Amino acid sequence: MNYKMIANLIGRILVLEAAFLLPAAGISLYYQETKSCQAIVISAVVTALFGVALMFIKAKNKNFYAREGYISAALVWIVMSLFGALPFFLSAEIPSYIDCVFETISGFTTTGASILSNVETLSKGLLYWRSFTHWVGGMGVLVFVLALQPMSRGSGQDVHLLRAESPGPVVEKLTPKMHQSAKILYGIYIGMTLLQILLLLLGKMPVFDAVTTAFGTAGTGGFGVRVDSMASYSHYIQTVVTIFMALFGVNFIIYYYILLGKPSQIFRNEELRLYLFILLAATLLISFNTISFYHSFPEALHHSAFQVSSIMTTTGFATVDFNLWPQFSKCILLLLMIVGASAGSTGGGIKVARLLLLGKYARCERKRIVSPREISLVRMDGKVVDDDIMREVNLYMTSYFAVIAASFLLISLDNFDIETTISSVLACLNNIGPGLGLAGPMSCYEGFSNFSKLVLCINMLVGRLEIFPFLTLLAPSAWERK
Repeated sequence: MNYKMIANLIGRILVLEAAFLLPAAGISLYYQETKSCQAIVISAVVTALFGVALMFIKAKNKNFYAREGYISAALVWIVMSLFGALPFFLSAEIPSYIDCVFETISGFTTTGASILSNVETLSKGLLYWRSFTHWVGGMGVLVFVLALQPMSRGSGQDVHLLRAESPGPVVEKLTPKMHQSAKILYGIYIGMTLLQILLLLLGKMPVFDAVTTAFGTAGTGGFGVRVDSMASYSHYIQTVVTIFMALFGVNFIIYYYILLGKPSQIFRNEELRLYLFILLAATLLISFNTISFYHSFPEALHHSAFQVSSIMTTTGFATVDFNLWPQFSKCILLLLMIVGASAGSTGGGIKVARLLLLGKYARCERKRIVSPREISLVRMDGKVVDDDIMREVNLYMTSYFAVIAASFLLISLDNFDIETTISSVLACLNNIGPGLGLAGPMSCYEGFSNFSKLVLCINMLVGRLEIFPFLTLLAPSAWERK
């Protein structure tokens, strides 16, 4: 285990996080929020000092392998969240440090679960920081670091970090160099974020609201700056957000193909076709099921499309209290929580790609039972899927349901109703945020015990990093010096 390389990387991340805090301090200064400005500045200084101290640790051994990549990813996200919670705590706008950590982890993991019953009481600087954590967490802070500067030029070791942080069963390089791939991904990400801000401003949305909403949409996080989330905004603004939530739930490689002018690659992508089919089918089913709740079918379609896009992409914004919808519609939303968005997107869940691979694998196994001598291979987008990928998918699904079962039992100690308990676990593990019952879109997680909040914090981190980094972190053999 290359401890010094890991410590140096964490130091670089903390210095970067301190720099990220400065715009929030500037916003607090602009709005004359003296207390929050001081809290943010102090937090930035403390974070930077710890970061610089760790950066002085130099490693003679530059080797960096898969286990270092997984452990680094897990540790970076934990440390980053602990320091990122300081502005909320030092300003006393969120008095409990556990609540501060919950809110920060929810931000960085793009979950959007909140302990705040009235978000509008937060200062503008902290509201900005809260939403910005979504944006940087969406594409990944390690990806951002690699885009700025690779760990070791020409060694190919950056791929271990990218694979540990990137959502999905596989990581496809856009260029031979991971450094260049990270730059392209963030270039697309920034461009789409700026486009959404522009379209929101055209809908006469306040500048602050437009920026924070775009951050929440791009990261598929869902932290709003109003108590009612997106309900009080115009239909135009809600429609823009609906479209961009769906767009950020698409594998970013698709946009790279668009830039290269390769439409054949787009139409051949099976995951994209299934993703769009599920979005459309779920929207229509819920629209017909909820039509009695609204004045017309177009209105039902509008809100259904928004909520389906929000839940499937694991964003978590809301225009209505879908907790009041019929059971059929709520069951569809629960299933969408599990399915999630596409691999290589900023969304959470098990990913459409895994669902597709599992279906193909089940079909192949069925063929083998009927015709043992027949050679049946799993193919995706016309390519044979490697057995290692299928083993990884099966291990992921086994671990996923084990985490759900354990978390469900632990959260049940709070003695909430079954709907609240299971949906809160699914909402946090799949990085969605709002669930059902007491964790519904117009409620918050304030009433959960500190123990349950810590369990849900782990769920959020495990869900964002897709289990394997935390499995590696907990394995004693991974920490041996070899």
